[in-house]
Formats: sequence, structure tokens, C-alpha cells
Amino acid sequence: MTHTAEVFRPLQDDDPRTVAGYRLVARLGAGGMGRVYLSHTGGGRPVALKVVRSELADDPTFRRRFSREVKAARTVKGAYTAELIDADPDGVPPWLATLYVPGPSLAQAVDRNGPLPVPAVLWLMAGVAEALQAIHGAGIVHRDLKPSNVLLAADGPRVIDFGIALAADSTSYTATGTALGTPAYMAPEQATAGDVTAATDIFALGQTAAFAALGEPLYGDGSSVGVLYRIVHSAPDLSGLPERLRGPIARCLAADPGERATPAEIVEWCRRELGPDAEAGAGPAVWREIAGQEVTVPPPAPAPFPDPTAVHTRPLAAPRGTTPQGALPPQGPVAPQGPTVPQRTAGPDERRTRRRRLALITAAALAAGGLLLTAAWTVMDAADRNGRDRDTAASASASGTPGPAAEGPAASGGPASAGEAASSAGPGSTSSGTPGAGAGGPAGAAATPRAHAYSPLMLTGENSLSTRSGEMREDREGDIRFDCAQGSCALESDTSVFTMVFGDPGATYETCRLLTSGADSHRLPLAAAAAGSEICVRNNRGEIALLVVQVKSTAMPDIGFLTVDMTVWRAD
Repeated sequence: MTHTAEVFRPLQDDDPRTVAGYRLVARLGAGGMGRVYLSHTGGGRPVALKVVRSELADDPTFRRRFSREVKAARTVKGAYTAELIDADPDGVPPWLATLYVPGPSLAQAVDRNGPLPVPAVLWLMAGVAEALQAIHGAGIVHRDLKPSNVLLAADGPRVIDFGIALAADSTSYTATGTALGTPAYMAPEQATAGDVTAATDIFALGQTAAFAALGEPLYGDGSSVGVLYRIVHSAPDLSGLPERLRGPIARCLAADPGERATPAEIVEWCRRELGPDAEAGAGPAVWREIAGQEVTVPPPAPAPFPDPTAVHTRPLAAPRGTTPQGALPPQGPVAPQGPTVPQRTAGPDERRTRRRRLALITAAALAAGGLLLTAAWTVMDAADRNGRDRDTAASASASGTPGPAAEGPAASGGPASAGEAASSAGPGSTSSGTPGAGAGGPAGAAATPRAHAYSPLMLTGENSLSTRSGEMREDREGDIRFDCAQGSCALESDTSVFTMVFGDPGATYETCRLLTSGADSHRLPLAAAAAGSEICVRNNRGEIALLVVQVKSTAMPDIGFLTVDMTVWRAD
């Protein structure tokens, strides 16, 4: 097999570190549907986790089809398939996880060692045909069977990515010119937008077997249009194939779908051709020779805290029923995802409790030594302030908060008062008086600045956005710029810092003020962003802004753009 470094590539800046509790270890690859990462289950078993591209995720047709195909794929249980073990088609972004297959793809094996010997091709055809039996038995048509979707494990081939191509078949993303099927392995009816059936996969099986035996596509290379024309209008040239393989491959490649072989017929024919080797079970020896030495799979990633690049899909942890909202399991999900639980609207008391919990976590991360208790209560007061008035004297009596005589540097044992801690919690906060200023409001209270809304705003690679005026600039001198470099699109700024908001939508001034208080990143990769994603911004004037993504188009970076709504809180 290829070297470990070639199989498990390091995560890049625009790659998330967790997806729905799965901690990502390395990047395995990328394609038209999205990126594939190595992760692990709670018990430490490796999985391949595919995160769907946001361009597809934003299409309602894709989501409906993807959800249906994922449901069907869960029922596929075959010896020669990579089993689907978890998925969230309604997540932001959608994702699915299959068992990781430790072996090269057929495309990689042929590229490295050349064409496979005839016995190996026969074992390959039998294994893939058996996989198709399981896939078709679940009512699924693969639609994109090809050498890169056949992995060669030490005990035989595994077919991956079955069914998900159908979800993207009629989306606006495919309409822009990026086909999810692969032209060199399409059947004639697929190339001409005809009916796609189980027989379509048999045609792709014949092409895949021919590639394994020849070391190149049966219909040649060149432009997609030229290849598809030959598939539709020309009979395949099988003269270069070994004699033993011509008959069954010709049956697979029949122009009329009704004349193609069935998976059961292919399995039976391969067993007859293999003869005693099939009865003796000689397949594993063949696959060990082709797959090569198995690489060492990296161990699970350690749990970071906090994790600034996690992708929490919606619904969050609640449907799993195993962790509090926003918390990450120690090694990934501890149980397969169950049916989606309808979301319940939290009451005022519950919302207040959640705000207190968030504030405590924030204070614990920011405070140290003698400031811990004082800073925690100050941040809690700031979080609870929005939407209610509180009698300071009654609150202090009920909670045991020290009164004016007990506050200040001397009493707290620290260098600063609670009011100073509040004013340093983040830009945009101002103290209304000294700590314990009386019944006029909570200690360190600050008035929420006035909100200014701007929409719609379209960022491209040629303009920029001013958070001060809310206007689009025709140059790149504004506070916020949209930039795509080496295929990775992001928001950038010389004057502002960014942080993504994860969890339920509806971020407020207080949310963004707290989240940006410790932010220092002037670049925010947009790989995890989708329609509805929220981004908090703090500029060098201390003003807080909230961007809500409306449209993200990054499939073609040269003409990519981002449309957002923006709210800016300013003291004017």
C-alpha cells in the first residue's frame, strides 16, 4: 500500500477539527460530494467521515434526496461494502460515516503496479458483483461505480459511496457543470439522461473490470464529451483484454440494459473460471499481494478544550441523548444516532440557566486566582442582563454576592474589581459606575449599543465591506474582505477579528461580545459555513457585528461570492 503520509494527509486551516462529536484526525480525500476525513467511533474503531460540500447542502432537493438515500444505505449489509454506521443528513453541514477500509483504491493500485493479473480481475468482478447484490437489494442504484470507489482490503474489495450520487443528480450544483457521475464509467442511458437502473451499475462494473485488466479506461481518455460520444455511439473494443475476460465483460457492456448480466450470473461465472482456487478460498492471498503492506492507522485525536473549529451539526447533541448540548463525547458519539427528536422551546428559567452555565464556562477560561469568583458573577450578570431588569439588592441578598463594603481590590485579594473585570471582558462593554453602585442596576452593568442592520451585502474577490458605514466598497480597503486562495475561501480583515457561532441560531450582542472577547483570528475559513451560519465580528474600534450567511458560492473560487446580512452595534 502507499506510504502512511500519502494516505493520511494533515488537516488544513479550513478543515474542521470535529464534526458532530467525531474528532477528525486526517484528511483522506475530496471529491464532487465533499471532503473525507479519518475519525474514530467511541470504541476507537476507525471511520471515514464524509462532509458534504456547502454548495450541495444549500440545495433543498439535495437534502431531501440525501436523507432518503442515507436511510436506505443504512440497510445495506454486505461482505464487500463499507458499512454506513452514522449520518446526519439534516446537519449543517450534512455528513455520513462509514467503516474505514485499510487499503488502496483500485485506481491507486493500478497506477502503482499496473494492470491486475486475470485471477485478480476475476476475484474483483465477483466481489464487486456481490456488493451490488446487497446494494440493489436495498433498493439503491450506485450510479457512480468506478475504480476510485472500489477499495482493496487484504480480504477483498469494498464498494463505497453507494447511492449518494442520486441525491445530487438534479441539484443546482450539478446544473452548473460539475457532474457527480464520472464520464469514463457511465452507461449509455446515464450519458443520455435516460432511465438509470441496477443494470446501469453492471455497465460500470464491466468498465471497472476492463480498467483493472488494461490499466486504462476502456473507452480511452480525452474530453468528457468525446468519451461520452464513444460510449453512446460505439461498440467497445475488447481486443486488448485477456481472452478469459472478454465474454463476461462484453455481457456487462451490452448497449441494451436488458441484455446485461445480473450480479448473480457474474458471481457464478467468476467462480467457474477460478475453479479450484474459488473452492479453496485463495482470494485473500491475491488481495494481500495487490493491496501491499497495510499502513498504520493514526490513533484517535485528543479532545481539545475549547475547540474553536468544531462543526456542530443541527440538531446538536440532544437527538443522541448522550451528552449535554454543546458538549463533545470523549471519543466521538457513544451510540448511533436515533430518530430526530422535535426541538422544545425553552422557558425563561431554562434559558436563564443556560446563560448562567455559558457564563460560568467563559469566566473559568478567562479568570485566574482570586479573580475567578468575582469575574464569573460579573459575566453571569452581563449574560442575564439582556431582556430583563433585576433588583440588585434582592439579587445580592438571594445569591450571597458581597455588598459594596466587601468589594474592591483589598477585599477580593485581587488587583481589580468586578467592575474592571466587566469592562475588560470585551470591546463594547462600559461600566456604569463603581462596583456595588446601588439599586440603579447590576454591578458593572453596561447599556447595549444601538443596532444598525444592513442587507443584502455581496462580498466578492474585488470589493470589501465597511463595518463602520455598512457600505460595500469597490476596493479592498474595507474592514472585511472575501478571499479564495488555493481553492480555500475565507473572510479576511486587517482591522477585525472573527469567530463562528455554533449552536442554535439567533446570536445577540451579548453572545458576540463574549465570543469575540478572546478572539484573535483575522481570517475565518468558510468550509464549515452554509446558509444561516452566523459569524461574530469585532473591529478595532470595539464595535461588535453579526454576519448571517445568506448565499455561499465557492465551488468555482475564481468567481465565488458570499452574500450576508449584517447587524452592527454602535454606541452612536
